[in-house]
Amino acid sequence: MDFASLMSKEIAKSKPPAKQSSQTEQNQQYVRRSELETARVAAEQMQRGRDYKENEKSARELGLSVTPAEENGESGKEQTPLEGEEIVGQEEVVEKLRSLGEPIRLFGESDKGRLKRYRRLVQRSATPQKQLSDGPIPTTLELLPEAEMKVPDKVPEDEEGKKYLFRQLASYFTMVLKEWEIALSKRDDSVKSTFQGRQAYNAMVQSRDNMKPLFKKFENADVEEGILGPIVEIVRNAQNRRYVDANDGYLRLSIGKAAWPIGVTMVGIHERSAREKLHEGGQDKAHIMSDEITRKFLQSIKRCLTFAQVRWPPDDQLQLMG
Repeated sequence: MDFASLMSKEIAKSKPPAKQSSQTEQNQQYVRRSELETARVAAEQMQRGRDYKENEKSARELGLSVTPAEENGESGKEQTPLEGEEIVGQEEVVEKLRSLGEPIRLFGESDKGRLKRYRRLVQRSATPQKQLSDGPIPTTLELLPEAEMKVPDKVPEDEEGKKYLFRQLASYFTMVLKEWEIALSKRDDSVKSTFQGRQAYNAMVQSRDNMKPLFKKFENADVEEGILGPIVEIVRNAQNRRYVDANDGYLRLSIGKAAWPIGVTMVGIHERSAREKLHEGGQDKAHIMSDEITRKFLQSIKRCLTFAQVRWPPDDQLQLMG
């Protein structure tokens, strides 16, 4: 071995391993968050174990019975039924859930959770629910007989009067839709299977579905004043079998008296007349252009008028719509 190799070997022995020392120093300076979390959880478990043992020891010294805690962490106090609640066994709970048409156990449900679910169902069934009417459009409004459907000339100003008016309107449209459905069902099968027959039935179903938002407005008593008055006028004229006047009210309600209700004012180079009145409100407003829901139930009202003049023809033939 030459002198150079001996010197390099001695120098390498004298130098400390820099990489090792830097890694050790880094491990001493930084600790991973997962290690801290593991240490914290272990310390909490040890503390809970010590507290439980101390409480158990104190209870035994005082001569008290030790009740094991629930696995889900709920105390035994919460298991005690409240005043007025019946104490039901598990077998009885299963039988009563079956009688209610409910599953006897949900996925991952404990016996206590099943008992709570049964008590919620019993409480819900004891609470009086609003009954829905058995008509083309189920509603919570109490429908009136035909003799009491006559709407007034003007919209009442008091709340009770408006609520009764909404019941009258809902009752009238329910009667028209029901008669419409009966008339279509009485047709021959050969007529029902034709294109015109299917189209007539689809028009009835579409009108019935489109009027559901209007019935919701009747139930909540939140029909806009600009729409309620014209609807009352339409229904009043229809009840008097003045269908041309009812159609005029529908046109005023849907299209309005606006100069250009569809909003096309500048198709050419010249400005059209009364353009400044386009966005004015009031009776000139075109409600059929407000939103899609309004447009649909207004169109359904027009279809109800078309059927009503066939089902209840007017005495004056001039009141027949074209």
